Amino acid sequence: MRSETLFDEDGHRWLAFGRDPNKRDSVIDTNEYVILSDGKALILDPGGIEVFPEVLSAMTRHFDTHQIEALFASHQDPDIISSLPMWLDLCPGVKAYASWLWRSFLAHFAMGRDADILPVPDEGMTLTIGPKKRRVELIPAHYCHSSGNFSVWDPTAKILFSGDIGAALLPDHEYNFYVEDFAKHVEYMRGFHLRWMPSRPALQSWVKKVRALQPNMICPQHGAIFRGEDVGRFLDWLDTLEVGQIHW
Repeated sequence: MRSETLFDEDGHRWLAFGRDPNKRDSVIDTNEYVILSDGKALILDPGGIEVFPEVLSAMTRHFDTHQIEALFASHQDPDIISSLPMWLDLCPGVKAYASWLWRSFLAHFAMGRDADILPVPDEGMTLTIGPKKRRVELIPAHYCHSSGNFSVWDPTAKILFSGDIGAALLPDHEYNFYVEDFAKHVEYMRGFHLRWMPSRPALQSWVKKVRALQPNMICPQHGAIFRGEDVGRFLDWLDTLEVGQIHW
């Protein structure tokens, strides 16, 4: 599994992990992200059971497991969070955050550790990382694939972690961490969004909120990262996409 440093300043790093060439063909590729602040780590969408060994191996090349302070699940899908019991067993005392709507669903993964799953209210909330309380914001993204869904905004790095919004199903030969050809990349996103995004008003509301944040990067859970002018191109594309219709 490859890794990339997205942002680095004194005491703080933002890491991306993804594109595992050794995964089984039946398993969808996922991106996992970590925010490290003053020796403590927040893992975003830590992934599924199938990829847990590779994710753990890749992450421990950068930090120790005792540094993990919290996990966050943007929504309930197994490729997002079915590895939860492994992380809870590996890191005693770690807390997992997810929408209140999915807490009782995630309890099926937690294997008796559901007290460690903390509910996020519909309006979102602030999480802090490390002794200096580095702040990140959980931004509502409801009905943008999931009825209880959140994006993560880091105002320091101006990076938005968008979950399945912006996801792309890349062919095996595409290994870029970043979008290199937006027009070509659209074809990898279109089918996913038409199928999995049920509400155009919800997407437009999310786009409006994200434009106001003016992110430098948008980092989805599948596919490549948007940066620079491709952030605006992606938001323009999503704002006009006709979703929630039958396309067969």
